[in-house]
Amino acid sequence: MKTTLPSELQSLVGTEIGFSEWLEIDQVRIDTFADVTEDRQYIHVNKELAEKTPFGGTIAHGFLTLSLLSHFSEVSGLVIEGVKMGINYGFEKIRFLAPVPSGSRVRGRFFLKSVIEKKEGNFLITYQVSVDIEGSDKPALVADWLTLQLTK
Repeated sequence: MKTTLPSELQSLVGTEIGFSEWLEIDQVRIDTFADVTEDRQYIHVNKELAEKTPFGGTIAHGFLTLSLLSHFSEVSGLVIEGVKMGINYGFEKIRFLAPVPSGSRVRGRFFLKSVIEKKEGNFLITYQVSVDIEGSDKPALVADWLTLQLTK
């Protein structure tokens, strides 16, 4: 995680902040997510049926991949010195571009897109994020993710 002073934020806009370690998306993780979300569509949990699809096997839920952004940001996001709390503020856009086959490894990549000081010491940060799939030219997803960082 990269730490910066509030006065340095604007100079980081347009730069890559960091990327996480690779994380394996195995079938146990996919099945657990299916159970938690009640989304048991066969392309995620039924190997035999999923093998007959263009995917050739089970794939991770798009929302599973998206939910990993919180984990990825812990190691590759930006920390503003003096921040008391960070809040997930939402997304401007999310696109799921490629399936994540069971057994794949993924990682998060973060670029600082914009910084707006909403009130003194409260910063609305927009990251352009992607979840890369190891060995693939196409990311699993891209999104503009907004977080609110509160120093006061």
